[in-house]
Amino acid sequence: MTTSRRTLLQSALAAAIVTLAGPVLAQSFPDKAITFVVPFTAGSATDQLARALANAITADTKTPVVVDNRPGANAFIGAQLVAKAKPDGYTVLIATNTTHAANEHLYKKLPYDPVKDFEPITALGRGGQLMVVRPDYPARSVGEFIKLAKAQPGKLSFGAGSSSSRIAGEMFKQLTGTYILAIPYRSNPPAVTDLLGGQIDVMFTDMATGLPQVKAGKLRALGVTPRQRSALAPEVPTIEEAGVKGYEATYWFAAYAPAGTPAPVVARLNQLLTAATQSAAAKSFFDNAGSEAWSATPEELAKFQAAETVKWGKVIKAAGIEAE
Repeated sequence: MTTSRRTLLQSALAAAIVTLAGPVLAQSFPDKAITFVVPFTAGSATDQLARALANAITADTKTPVVVDNRPGANAFIGAQLVAKAKPDGYTVLIATNTTHAANEHLYKKLPYDPVKDFEPITALGRGGQLMVVRPDYPARSVGEFIKLAKAQPGKLSFGAGSSSSRIAGEMFKQLTGTYILAIPYRSNPPAVTDLLGGQIDVMFTDMATGLPQVKAGKLRALGVTPRQRSALAPEVPTIEEAGVKGYEATYWFAAYAPAGTPAPVVARLNQLLTAATQSAAAKSFFDNAGSEAWSATPEELAKFQAAETVKWGKVIKAAGIEAE
């Protein structure tokens, strides 16, 4: 037998083994604990969703799912950790538009590649944000806040614990002609803490983080960022209807595995996570966060991510934000 023929036979045999092993691999997965890496702090919307999904998958598979919070550096730390993890499906990034659409436009150099370093698994959910201030703040509406900001250019500040929060604030500045300082945070919860303490003036935060504070009377909601009012706070106007024409800011969640994770394992994770988004725990999160469950195939998520990357790039450029 010639060397070339032997090589062809070996390649064919290897391909056959992979094809036959795929269903077996998917059936046996998971057989040990899975880690969900969250690139934001405990208590953030991404963390709350990750824990709801982890509980659902643990109940479904009888296999533990651990949530590992790795906040910092605008989600670089958590994303980089998963990018370098073993591609066996046991380390999953619960990501957002911050890690996989906006960061490459906000920073000149990333320690990870949002496309090449990951295997898309599925979309998880999407939603809007709240514009909030302290109850004793002198501005009681979006219009009053704009007047206050214009009277004190560069004196007011907004906290941003994610790219969604940052871009929501930058879009507000751009469309209202105001100059408000952006103060970066590792995640939205610590920014809310500083807002409560008076260190910053305003925030655009996910509803899962901000709405409980509004309901408790600790913060006042001036507006919501989507084009439609939220069923959770129907009395709060959209920022657009409050006078800022063309304003809209939303966010999304998705799951990714390290590049090279076997397709059968990715398919199994897609199945588990899609089912988990329909669990009672996940539905409770989505209802309380004013967001909605949303699933996709790996291919659909890849296409969506590519389109979102272009969209976020345009928004960031229009907002005049220079890459750091």
